[in-house]
Amino acid sequence: MARENSGWGYDRIVGALANLGHHVPDQTVGNVLRRRGIQLAPQRSQNTTWRELIESHLAVLAGIDFFTVEVAHLARVRTYYVLFFIHLESRRACLAGITRHPDEAWMQQMARNATGESWGNLERRRYALHDRDTKFCDSFRATLRSGGIRPIQLPATPSRRDGCAR
Repeated sequence: MARENSGWGYDRIVGALANLGHHVPDQTVGNVLRRRGIQLAPQRSQNTTWRELIESHLAVLAGIDFFTVEVAHLARVRTYYVLFFIHLESRRACLAGITRHPDEAWMQQMARNATGESWGNLERRRYALHDRDTKFCDSFRATLRSGGIRPIQLPATPSRRDGCAR
């Protein structure tokens, strides 16, 4: 219980056990936690790892990103940008749209499409993670917010000294 509920202290755990029909003194709970190396509730709640946070929110998280496709057309190669969403819990990817020019108006329309009440790609999601690509403009994020999705811009990752990305 302590590992799954990082904010629960001894008293909360004792109460939860009592609800299940197990009457255990809070000192016993404290002793068990100490023997297993589990910190007090305030320290546990401050030490949540990214992995723990993501795992506890998988059902409501989606990722948003682009990939490009090179298409030969009339002896020229053209680049198309493909916007997709991935539901992190199921790892199901949904194609949102494809365009040669992902401008602000197009991005805003994609956000409206994604937040459609019963048919949008982000149905039942509360958070959408995306990188710092400038295509994810303010109006795109505002449209997601108005549709009940909180966009979360991922922090920039420093590149390695040898010039290769991580």
